[in-house]
Amino acid sequence: MAPSHGTDGETLTQALLDDSDFLRRIVERTLQQVLEAEMTAHLGAERYERTDTRTGHRNGYRPRTLRTRMGTLTLLVPQDREGTFSTALFARYQRSEKALVTALMEMYLEGVSTRKVREITEALCGTSFSKSLVSTLTTKLDAELAAWRNRPLDETTYPYLFVDARYEDVRSNGRVTSQGVLIIGGVREDGKREILAVDVADTESEATYQEQFRQLKARGLTGVELVTSDEHRGLVAAIKRHFQGASHQRCQVHFTRDLMGIVGASKRGELAAGLRTVFTAPTLADARRLAAELADRWRATHPRVAAQMDEHIEECFACYAFPPSHRQRIRSTNGWERLMQEIKRRTRVVRIFPHRDACLRLVTALCAEQSDEWISGMRYLDIGELRRWRQEQAGEEVTLTAV
Repeated sequence: MAPSHGTDGETLTQALLDDSDFLRRIVERTLQQVLEAEMTAHLGAERYERTDTRTGHRNGYRPRTLRTRMGTLTLLVPQDREGTFSTALFARYQRSEKALVTALMEMYLEGVSTRKVREITEALCGTSFSKSLVSTLTTKLDAELAAWRNRPLDETTYPYLFVDARYEDVRSNGRVTSQGVLIIGGVREDGKREILAVDVADTESEATYQEQFRQLKARGLTGVELVTSDEHRGLVAAIKRHFQGASHQRCQVHFTRDLMGIVGASKRGELAAGLRTVFTAPTLADARRLAAELADRWRATHPRVAAQMDEHIEECFACYAFPPSHRQRIRSTNGWERLMQEIKRRTRVVRIFPHRDACLRLVTALCAEQSDEWISGMRYLDIGELRRWRQEQAGEEVTLTAV
């Protein structure tokens, strides 16, 4: 039976009042549904469903608590008679939660935080904490996250690489500085995304990128054919040095934003529409022709826009050397934007990290969690299309196996 309008009104009122219990109950119900779905997938059947593919039977529940930023959740973990069911939900969820809690606790102990930070951390932990507790938590968590950052990458190849960075405020030597959070991801041979490297460093330096690429290759990274990133001189130089033979794709979204910044607000819509026409052209020849026409239209009134297009727009066309079905996802770093937004949402709670390690810990935990979801999730691209495209471009006959 559908809920009454009165119930809907009460629910909306609770949400608008930002009731912490209301939010906690939503998260609690959602996670409970995840557990039930995991058990259904494990058994191959819904509750009370009889099928030939069923592999076992449910056997009640056991209670389990999970401490989160919304408070302590009480969940019921399904059990099966064979005792073979297990869930990775708690490990995945708590890894990033531990990192966030630890960062907040360190802020408090370093004297950086306010009374609000102390209230948050004690609500998360359910108790007060000491330096020895922080030390115990960080030692265990840092070892786990360091192992993930240094894991071997030699079990597959990575045709596509994406490099992006954001900035966080970190306290260093008694002052607050802006530190670059560098994230390198790739698309694997099986078409799934994976985060390969995370670091907190001076991303304005070419040496930072040189060291990251050197470490990736030492861990077994191979098969890179295209690197998509913003147009940072040090980054581009490092790509050319460490991935010889690979192409560099300047992020079309970043390029568009750069050009939008040098025109007035009233002209930005027109410029953005023109650039979209260029970047969605079906062939490289069409893209070049449309780019030249667009530059000419802006030359008289906005010579800087025309000059930037004349000099740099070719850097945005590397994706045309790859399959048309891939171009939408390799022409920019926008496919990773959701990850960056999630990092921002979590780091905003901390605001100023007490030191570099605290920032690296939280960002690594979030990236490890997201990477695990991508690897266990759906395919991002069909890399088989890249191989067929290469053969077609070389004039070789392609034999397709019937399905």
